[in-house]
Amino acid sequence: MAKPATIQVKLESTEGTGYFYVAKKNPRKTTEKLEFRKYDPKARKHVVFKETKLK
Repeated sequence: MAKPATIQVKLESTEGTGYFYVAKKNPRKTTEKLEFRKYDPKARKHVVFKETKLK
């Protein structure tokens, strides 16, 4: 059976609060690391979230 094309990645807050989101990504189409501005409830503001490996 073939492996799925998408993988799960962790979007971790650059604010240093430890808060993270989990997102899906197709590494064949999107080779660069994901970077989004999302809400961090611990910091109580929108901050940049960068992709890290989901352990």
